[in-house]
Amino acid sequence: MKHNSRRIFLILLLTSALAILLAGCSQESTSDAPSAIKAYIEALVSQDEALLVNASCADWEDDAILELDSLSAVSVSLENLACTETAQEGETTLVACTGSLIANYNGEDQEIDLADRTYVAVQEDGEWRMCGYR
Repeated sequence: MKHNSRRIFLILLLTSALAILLAGCSQESTSDAPSAIKAYIEALVSQDEALLVNASCADWEDDAILELDSLSAVSVSLENLACTETAQEGETTLVACTGSLIANYNGEDQEIDLADRTYVAVQEDGEWRMCGYR
């Protein structure tokens, strides 16, 4: 009996640990600069103005809307997006991304290489946000 209750306790303990690990893996957040830049690019591709503005710093909001407007006449898809932090400069973090935006207009694809820009992220209100390019 004692051996059986130990086994049940061990199984419950392992199951709880696994559940905690899986819960941590499934949360998408903008707690780091690369995640914030990815959120911005994904909002741009989905053409969701509210998400795009939310992913932008206050100084970049107007530019974000202009960028969104420039894509309004095309359908946009995203391929192989990956972003990494490359440097910190004062209160800004620089982020490099790889992958492509594919803009389709009248059946013709135009590929926009995300590696052509260095993205600038800043923290506002405790969240990382996209704040321009270099």
